[in-house]
Amino acid sequence: MNYFSRNIHTLMNKVRQSIDTQCVQAGYQPQNGGPRQIPVIQSTTFKYDTSEHMGRLFDLEESGYFYTRLQNPTNDMVAARICALEGGVAAMLTSSGQAANFFACFNICEAGDHMISMSSIYGGTYNLFGCTFRKMGIDVTFIDYDASDEEIEAAFKPNTKLLFGETLSNPGVRVLDLERFARIAHSHGVPFIVDNTFPTPVHCRPFEWGADIVTHSTTKYMDGHGTTVGGAIVDSGNFDWEKHADKFPGLCTPDSSYHGLIYTRKFGRLAYITKATSQLMRDLGAIQSPQNAFYLGLGLQSLHVRMKRHSESALKVAGFLKTLPDVEWIHFPELEDDPEHSRQLKYLPEGSCGVIAFALKGGKEFGARFIDNLKLISIETHVADCHTCVLHPASHTHRQLTDRQLEEAGISPGLMRLSIGLEDPDDIIKDIESAITEAHR
Repeated sequence: MNYFSRNIHTLMNKVRQSIDTQCVQAGYQPQNGGPRQIPVIQSTTFKYDTSEHMGRLFDLEESGYFYTRLQNPTNDMVAARICALEGGVAAMLTSSGQAANFFACFNICEAGDHMISMSSIYGGTYNLFGCTFRKMGIDVTFIDYDASDEEIEAAFKPNTKLLFGETLSNPGVRVLDLERFARIAHSHGVPFIVDNTFPTPVHCRPFEWGADIVTHSTTKYMDGHGTTVGGAIVDSGNFDWEKHADKFPGLCTPDSSYHGLIYTRKFGRLAYITKATSQLMRDLGAIQSPQNAFYLGLGLQSLHVRMKRHSESALKVAGFLKTLPDVEWIHFPELEDDPEHSRQLKYLPEGSCGVIAFALKGGKEFGARFIDNLKLISIETHVADCHTCVLHPASHTHRQLTDRQLEEAGISPGLMRLSIGLEDPDDIIKDIESAITEAHR
């Protein structure tokens, strides 16, 4: 058992605190005279007194750190905070949200396997699954958020290894019916993996609705300030890999790179994250730097405060957009007449996020003039931080997709993704009014 596993066991034994307190304090308790903030351990390597001790670390027989590409104390303390927020048993940081989704799926998939994913997901993730995974010999079937049970059941194959979706889709802000998809995944003996980036655990904890593994692009709200690219994977510890051992040989049969170690038998509920860390991170090296993890830790301390403000401001701006004759349609699940409002009340009763999807009349040309005339709101590839920004997905984040793929992903030509930051919402509204006026000239 490594240091990280021991740290999570300690975490699990503590009395459950409110999520507000966990944002500030979980994952790190300073010793007497120690630093109040999580320290930055900016070192690639760690010293030991004997060769035998080092060998035991490499064999996963003893706790400790030996090389930051696999694990680092700063990273593990921040990961432990995210783990506590999601209510999991173990977590790890990655270099980006894209790396998190790659590791989360590749940890249990290999050439010849199949997986199922929602089609309405972030364009980079769609490309990862639809292009890169297929080049690696992993087949992917994309399904709609509102597919019937019969359609979902028909997508499963004997070699299906997982079902994937986003709690709130990027950029469409669609609400995933977590409970239904978890039930279907489990009926086929596979885990349900959920990207929980947009709501964060402040507004939704997918494990409570049956999800097994959660991923995050911590680059977004968790950092919150547009400073740090990163990702995270959290395991609930609830999926019984041994019960379906024939489907998951990577976890349930000997690993030749660790002298025949079997992860499920040696690490139990920590098997999934231990394998992802000791095998995938060892071989692929998509580690988050300790300095970036430190910045992420600072961002997490105010996450509960910021998420409330993001949602409140977005609801106000969305209400304003609804009144504009130039707005063709708007999708924000907190609006009472939104088609997914009831689902939002079920899964995200405290609020959704700060992202609004809408389209303007007048086509792509009018939309471009609108965007170009914004002053306070900036045109950015980014989303979900303290600055309000806007993006035209069909021209930007999803531009590699074909027209058919855009349609499958729920990306209409006029779709705008507006991410409401922490500025005064009245100033954001004034900027939108002014830009629309200028676009008509």
